[in-house]
Amino acid sequence: MGKKRIIKKSEEELLKETEKTESVEQKATKALKVKNKKGKIVHLEKANIYIRSTYNNTLITLTDIQGNVITWASAGSVGFKGPKKATPFAASRVVEVLIEKTRNLNLREVFIFVNGVGSGREQAIRALANHGLEIGGIKDITPSPHNGCRPRKPRRV
Repeated sequence: MGKKRIIKKSEEELLKETEKTESVEQKATKALKVKNKKGKIVHLEKANIYIRSTYNNTLITLTDIQGNVITWASAGSVGFKGPKKATPFAASRVVEVLIEKTRNLNLREVFIFVNGVGSGREQAIRALANHGLEIGGIKDITPSPHNGCRPRKPRRV
């Protein structure tokens, strides 16, 4: 394999190396602030929360007022599998994970948009209120058919 060489560094090189590691540590502490896709650091006072509660899952998305996604969480990403994903308990756990992700955003007021007919929608709203967020409004945006599709012809026997 060959001989290994021991490289000795001078004091100047060691100082430069420690400065580099300190700057990397400072960047890491700055990275704790949430950044959007364009790399801008985001501080939110108001935000929108979209809750999509289906028969199979509960998805919660946090966006800024313009609609740019900051972070999201779902019952599947939290660790629930199968029919347990659609339970109200799973919805409350999803809210806890989302609040933990946004702990350093200084988020105070949220507007909630609820979509879907699943069992986790009310529990998700209650969990958001219990975590100290001021709810500015709740809007149900579930699509509902006005008259639906044309029914089939009756079967002739």
